[in-house]
Amino acid sequence: MKKSDEKCWFKTILGIIREHRACALASVNVEHLLTCWQIGGVLSAKIKQDGWGRSTIDRLVDFIHANAPDEKGYGRSNLYSMVGVYEAFSSDDFAALVSKYGGLIVQPTAGQITGERPSERSIVKFPGGVEIVQPTAGHSLPPVLAMTTFSNLVEILNRTQTAQERLFYIVYAFRERLKKTELRRCLIDDTYSSLLGGKKGNFTRALKTVYPDSPVLFKDAAFVDFLNLPAKHTEKRLRRGIVKNMKEFILSIGKDFLFVDQEYTLKVGGKDFHADLLFFHRALQCLVAVELKAREFRPSDMGQLEFYLEALDRDVRRQNENPSVGILLCKNADRSVVEYALSRTMSPAMVAEYKRMMIPKEVLQETFETYLSLPSPRTSKGREQQGAPPVDTTGLPQ
Repeated sequence: MKKSDEKCWFKTILGIIREHRACALASVNVEHLLTCWQIGGVLSAKIKQDGWGRSTIDRLVDFIHANAPDEKGYGRSNLYSMVGVYEAFSSDDFAALVSKYGGLIVQPTAGQITGERPSERSIVKFPGGVEIVQPTAGHSLPPVLAMTTFSNLVEILNRTQTAQERLFYIVYAFRERLKKTELRRCLIDDTYSSLLGGKKGNFTRALKTVYPDSPVLFKDAAFVDFLNLPAKHTEKRLRRGIVKNMKEFILSIGKDFLFVDQEYTLKVGGKDFHADLLFFHRALQCLVAVELKAREFRPSDMGQLEFYLEALDRDVRRQNENPSVGILLCKNADRSVVEYALSRTMSPAMVAEYKRMMIPKEVLQETFETYLSLPSPRTSKGREQQGAPPVDTTGLPQ
């Protein structure tokens, strides 16, 4: 046999290996998704209908560990993640969006619902004839979720606000072959907003109550590409760059901001404290303190910001002015952490993120509909174009 013919046969055999590996990974991924989905559905119903709380969930965790010690990844936080994923992706908003744009989404072969549908079950058919059966009790797993992994869905849920964002990142993660850490970076860099102009709102109830128009007046993402910041930078460099380019910065966060000072000194108890940036907002007739963090948001940051607001209202605010507003401007923020941190905050405040670049060079500027209708995943350097999403072998967030 000629070496050329031999090499051709070798390639054929390698193709068979890759094809069936993709099929196996797809079925493993979907079975894992179904496991998490069905557990999330049961727990969601029990929490809402029977009042299951943390103590009940803890007993469930203990029961699983006692009766199935080899089963890993079923701690309390993971179980609550299953509930969150189930409720978010079975919501009317998400279902309506999938129904509206389903025809535009180029599904992987894993994810098409085919075959007969007996009354007691539905069948999702995957590559190689693999059939995944899911009961019709509760909400069925939307096939579009099979484009990614459960861990990716948790990342998407924790860092997004709207159904459109979530659908975008599911499709984006599939097309770009993103694993959990890669997807997290895209979420942190807000690829959705960079591409499609999406928004996230991280406002305290007090801010929306005292100033109902604040979601319109204050942007929750500031693009600071004009500062030319390196990936690693200090808060000092960020503050100096903002002060030097104040006009561009004010345009990036909203209108009617008048700059007062940087490192504004607040004297409390014989000690000096310094607010990074202080503005006055003409429309709201109030002081606005901006605290800068060249890192991810931490819950403790809100305590510092609230302290500054209290000092401003007691010692700086004039009688004819309204309560001061605080903006925590950070490099990135986890949605769940922000939600917890702001839930009991009584001060008018918000968490905003700044973006170093307006538009990533590596991605296309397309509308949401156009993006969803793009062709199948590209083949990138060092990656094989497969029909299944990257499978997280642990499957669950730690």
